[in-house]
Amino acid sequence: MSAHRMRAPRSLKNRAGVWVSDYAYAVRAERASARERVEPSAFERGSERPVLLVPGVYETWEYLMPVARALHEAGHPVFAVPALQRNSIPIPEAARLATTVLRTRDLSNVVVVAHSKGGLIGKHVMALGDPDHRVAGVVAIATPFHGSTLSRLPLTRPLREFAPGRGSIAALALEKRVNENIVSIYPQYDTHIPSGSELPGATNIALPLGGHFRVLAEPMVIDEVLRAVRKMPAASGS
Repeated sequence: MSAHRMRAPRSLKNRAGVWVSDYAYAVRAERASARERVEPSAFERGSERPVLLVPGVYETWEYLMPVARALHEAGHPVFAVPALQRNSIPIPEAARLATTVLRTRDLSNVVVVAHSKGGLIGKHVMALGDPDHRVAGVVAIATPFHGSTLSRLPLTRPLREFAPGRGSIAALALEKRVNENIVSIYPQYDTHIPSGSELPGATNIALPLGGHFRVLAEPMVIDEVLRAVRKMPAASGS
């Protein structure tokens, strides 16, 4: 399913405003995680299908706290990948850590709910690291499936991993067979992904929002995540 790609805000002032409010969310998420120190085990009980949270680069799982709370309140047991820490390792290595959680916790019919780089990790697990078919699908929020042109700037090594047409971005682009099990949810203007998050063959949901981090707390994003998790077809191994 394709989605219309919406335009970014026209004025520089409006774009700057999105950047400022976006990073304000990131700062609040950092402070909240340091202050509250919620254990991921607090969300692991529930009678609905399990969810595995995978954050973006340089993010802890707490960045997804608004999504985690909503999923848990809806009855889903929610699991994290603590070994990821701030998710600065290469995508294939991160995918192996996620797979380890699936196996050690003996999870099945799982939906990976992920932000940014986490969506690429989820796709890697489903396409290349899930021989037991434990993963039913991936719900990706603001994920650079085609990379980000910002990665061409002189950035850190973990950020350069998103260079379009190279490395894991190129390898995952070839894995088209799993796209039908991916729901890509993304804002009209993503401050970190200028080319957008539309993925051919996936269910693409473009929302009239701006930002990259703050969309994780937007009610319409959370509603779409809950709907996608509920409607995802069962995994073939379930």
